Amino acid sequence: MKILISADMEGATGVTWPADVLPGTPQWERCRSMFTSDVNAAVQGFFDGGADEVLINEAHWTMRNLLLEQLDDRAQMLTGRHKSLSMVEGVQHGDVDGIAFVGYHAGAGMEGVLAHTFLANSITGVWINDVRASEGLLNAHVVAEYGVPVILVTGDDVACEDALGYAPEALKVAVKDHVSRYAAVCRTPARTAADIRAAAKEAAALAVRREPVDGGPFTVAVEFDAEHLAMAATVVPGVTRTGERKVQYTSGTMYDGIRTFKAVTTIASAAVEEQYG
Repeated sequence: MKILISADMEGATGVTWPADVLPGTPQWERCRSMFTSDVNAAVQGFFDGGADEVLINEAHWTMRNLLLEQLDDRAQMLTGRHKSLSMVEGVQHGDVDGIAFVGYHAGAGMEGVLAHTFLANSITGVWINDVRASEGLLNAHVVAEYGVPVILVTGDDVACEDALGYAPEALKVAVKDHVSRYAAVCRTPARTAADIRAAAKEAAALAVRREPVDGGPFTVAVEFDAEHLAMAATVVPGVTRTGERKVQYTSGTMYDGIRTFKAVTTIASAAVEEQYG
């Protein structure tokens, strides 16, 4: 049994504000250990549950945040940019039986601690076939095309509630309770590690490959906080303006859909100017 862990940081234990997740800040250095603790607990739980192999895919920002030297020696970690499937890189090789979304968060325009979708602040909403989408929903559509079930989700309570829509059978662990975008009631790392490890052990039983899902076509709409970002995004082939600050495109598969989404967000990010956005 092989498990893939997609590890994001905004939904990690103790994380509540931007400096906690921005590489290079003192707070980021502090929070890296708690992030690593969450991931390590999932690794240990999956091995407790009978996994033979666990691969961790770093999925936050520069994708160089986890502390390799603190991880269980049985795990391996894919770290760094750039990767074809970004947050779920590794799922496409046909040997993954289940995937865990560790440290996930709610999507842009939703309530939730540090809620966003790919870009920290420039995107105000994403929809897939008219359903508001988080990174969890986007990635769940991708992994479904490879027959890989989402078996565990950790993050704040809002992220866990969001996961009920895209992975109802998965185990969920709330490491903190949302108060506002930059505030939460947090559990201690010792407590969250125990909770995550126990859930991962149970979730291992759900790691059974399924028939790939052909859920397309997918129409993805992206709303920005400024009109010039929508204009910039239309340089990506197939992306059209549908409003002053909104674009959309249609892909036959979510493999193509997520790659186009990466292109749209990369172009939009490059168009953001300091201070004025």
